[in-house]
Amino acid sequence: MSKAGGDEGQGAGGRGSEKARQPEDQTPGGKVPGKPGAATNGPGWTKVGCPCCVSERVEPLVLVKLGEKVRPETKRWLIRLIGTSQKDGGAGLLAHPGEDAGGDIIVVSAPRCTLLRATEELGLCKAYGTGDMEAFSYNDRHNFKDSDNMEVFLTLAERQYIVKYELDGLRAQKDLRVPGLSDSCMLQNRNNIWQKLESAGVIIDTFPLHNPEQLKDLSKAWYAGNQLGQPLDSVNSYFGSSVAFYFSFLDFYTWSLLPPAILGLTLMYFSGEVQKEMVDSDSGSQVTDEGEDSASGHMIQAVFSMLWSTVFMELWKRRSSSLSYRWGTLQLAERFAEPRPGFHGDLGVNPVTGRVEPLFPDWQRDLRIALVSLPVVGLFLGLVVLGMLCFYWAEAQVQQLNRDWDSMLSLMLLYVPSVLHILYTNMLGTAYKKAAQNLTEYENHREESSFEKHLTSKVLVFTFFNYFAVLFHIAFFKQDVPLLRKRLASLLIVTQILNQVTEVVVPFLVDRFISAPHRAENEDDSQEDKFRKQSTLPVFPGLFAEYIELLVQFGYLSLFSCVYPLTAVLLLINNLTEIRSDAYKICKLFRKPFSPPVACMGVWQVAFEVLSFVSVVSNCWLLLLSPRLQQLLQEGGLSTTNILMLAVLVEHLLILVKLIMSVLIPDEPDWIRRKREHIEFTSMEALKQQKLQSDE
Repeated sequence: MSKAGGDEGQGAGGRGSEKARQPEDQTPGGKVPGKPGAATNGPGWTKVGCPCCVSERVEPLVLVKLGEKVRPETKRWLIRLIGTSQKDGGAGLLAHPGEDAGGDIIVVSAPRCTLLRATEELGLCKAYGTGDMEAFSYNDRHNFKDSDNMEVFLTLAERQYIVKYELDGLRAQKDLRVPGLSDSCMLQNRNNIWQKLESAGVIIDTFPLHNPEQLKDLSKAWYAGNQLGQPLDSVNSYFGSSVAFYFSFLDFYTWSLLPPAILGLTLMYFSGEVQKEMVDSDSGSQVTDEGEDSASGHMIQAVFSMLWSTVFMELWKRRSSSLSYRWGTLQLAERFAEPRPGFHGDLGVNPVTGRVEPLFPDWQRDLRIALVSLPVVGLFLGLVVLGMLCFYWAEAQVQQLNRDWDSMLSLMLLYVPSVLHILYTNMLGTAYKKAAQNLTEYENHREESSFEKHLTSKVLVFTFFNYFAVLFHIAFFKQDVPLLRKRLASLLIVTQILNQVTEVVVPFLVDRFISAPHRAENEDDSQEDKFRKQSTLPVFPGLFAEYIELLVQFGYLSLFSCVYPLTAVLLLINNLTEIRSDAYKICKLFRKPFSPPVACMGVWQVAFEVLSFVSVVSNCWLLLLSPRLQQLLQEGGLSTTNILMLAVLVEHLLILVKLIMSVLIPDEPDWIRRKREHIEFTSMEALKQQKLQSDE
């Protein structure tokens, strides 16, 4: 029975220099364990000489799929690169050739020391001997709980992400020729090896492997039963903190919809005028006047929405900080990392880090943003305006048709412009997302965080304009509240139906009748064949679209719900099914994604907070459109100018109230603040000790 392990000190930062034995020295044909985590039954895994990493158990974590025309010598070279210590230019991981050296897969795992050193580099916090969470230190590893058992110490998602982290960090130490490839694919000094091999067609795909037993248990606890709560710790363990934060936010947001939903139903039940308004707007007729109770209902709904959005976001930030502490991401490291794999430029010395790496001047990036990115974004925004103008023209046509015909058919046609415009905006949004991805790649950002920030900013600007421009125009320029109410109802109903169909029904049907028959497993299938079948699943599209959907929902509720009190009710019904459908989708319909450790929702949290403040302006000015409220103010002796000044005063007062509430509700509980300060203190003490030891 072969033993496998990791080099005691692989890679930069004081790691050892003993080199892994090469796969070509081993007998090919060693089988990958039939069960993840089982003992190896033959040769095949790369070996290292670190005694503390030697293990009888090797857990397959990541599958690397090679191109069909990749030659055996290229595969052997790649396995050797993966298994070589980081100090010698390798990844310091464990690699297995699959069934034989000529196959099209490589199975990758990670030894203990590589995992522990990466844990420190990423700045993850783990349970110390005292029971508290502390920033992990490799030199102090023996005092951390379960640091000798990687399957307990690190979650499956963390172990798999570390493998990707190490593979993405591979860079050529000198100019070299890859065996089996032409000279045109020669690696230059400091080239990103993994990206170069992907562009050359050597590597077709790299993805984390499912653990069938863990996935089955998670499915039962998540969406297959009748439970209302979500197993968020299990989700974090299997899919990672970025996925777990999304589902935690979706869960928190969904149940937070209960208060505005109850208020909306109450206003509908007790206010006959509100009921009449909604029926009239649904039938396409114009509301000529409002009752006093209708104006009061709208005012209550508007003020409640403004205050609710603030309380919701402040409480979520407290929950988010508690989760980040529990999941060990409270104090993620922010260091001068290697450039992202897609970054390119002329080779030079980084003036900050002193490392030899590709360099790209900031002025060139700014020039690309100004001359290419901004005009393309402006073009798409112009297409949004064009769609809005077409919607107004079609709306006027069907209104005239309804007045002329006054039939059931003409009444149904009233909703056709809204439905067509919703389809148009959805298709435009899909096209823009691809364009934004290509534009951000073209801008050539060095850091992954900068890339994600610019990409998300592009999408958020377009999303806000695409989804809310028509509503703002109807509300504040046309000042047509019945049309606004009808438009909002159409968006809430049609968009949610479309989302459910496109996100769940279509992928389910494709998987059930097209993909599943080719992916069916037999008991006689080898483990390698089971791994290959996981690659037939489509790539998980990420959480971008999911966050956009929630952001748009939040905008409908916080900005315009005062004119349509049932907004929260419809969103609550949608999200109760959304939780289970999203869980089913990520578990069954897509390939397992890599998930980087995160401490919060990032820029999405900022976007929700911005909408929360915009809601004050929106609701205050929507109330001014109420004829009954204007009449009451004029009867009180206020002129139009004074009414506008009063609206501005109320708006500023409400913004002040929101600011006071955000200050009174701390972003994190006191115990989390104390834990954070303690982690920072112990990290500083550890650095002092390391410096003293190095001086000695």
